[in-house]
Amino acid sequence: MSLPDPGLLLDLAATSVGVGGIYAVVAIGLNLQYGLMRIMNVAHGEFLMVGAYLAYALRTATGMGPLWALPLVAGALFLLGLALYALVFRRLVRTSPSQEALEGRSLIACFGLAFVIQNLVLLAFGADLRGYQYLARPLSLGAGVLITANRVVVFGVVALLTAGLVLILRATLVGKAIRAMLQAPLGALLVGIDTRRLHPLCFGVGLALSGMAGVLVSMVYQLSPAMGQPYTITALIVITLGGMGSMLGSLVGGVMLGFVETFGTQLTSPSTRMLFAYGTLVLVLLVRPRGVLAR
Repeated sequence: MSLPDPGLLLDLAATSVGVGGIYAVVAIGLNLQYGLMRIMNVAHGEFLMVGAYLAYALRTATGMGPLWALPLVAGALFLLGLALYALVFRRLVRTSPSQEALEGRSLIACFGLAFVIQNLVLLAFGADLRGYQYLARPLSLGAGVLITANRVVVFGVVALLTAGLVLILRATLVGKAIRAMLQAPLGALLVGIDTRRLHPLCFGVGLALSGMAGVLVSMVYQLSPAMGQPYTITALIVITLGGMGSMLGSLVGGVMLGFVETFGTQLTSPSTRMLFAYGTLVLVLLVRPRGVLAR
């Protein structure tokens, strides 16, 4: 039996880290919304799609690179998140008699929101696949490994975003308040944390992270109005793998899923991607029902 090609293994590992990093950024945003407020935002992937199309529109209309568009898209999605929370979710949070009722009501509201966003993007851009070329040239990593430059850039941006978010959560008062709400909501309320300010902020940050992930996706893949829903499902899988409310768990779960999908589809076929994703989910639920890093 011949050993696997080292170059191919390194190539697959680099691809796994890039894909898993995008999964992690999307999942962290959804984890903030669901883990903190119990808002089941099944439209989360649609905001990734909006971010991707905004980057595409800026690229085609002005020639702006996606890295320059990243803060603009993040700011636009953050403001959109604040507006949506004020118009839709604030009343749901106030009037729901329990967390279970809030989950059900927000689920229905976000389903409707997802269809509205899909159709608006469909009207604006059409159903054809869209995309642009950005740093698509190959780079040599040695040992015969070739990887496109845009994937290297995606990995670097994901690493910076993750490190920045971890630093904010651990070194700032707002970050500590968020962690307190995630770990002990009642205790956080008793020590005076103002959820009326914290909830819309976290909802906006969650959409901003989703939009930034969409910009990164647009650098590598083609775009379509239906691209968002699979990312929502993937984010839910990643949150379950890593542990509800754990930001580090989302990062670990995203990279884990990226490796499983990349190597699994390489050994079989691309059509088995979701089979490996759900298989990993079932295995982790059997061994660690609360997630790999749940405490």
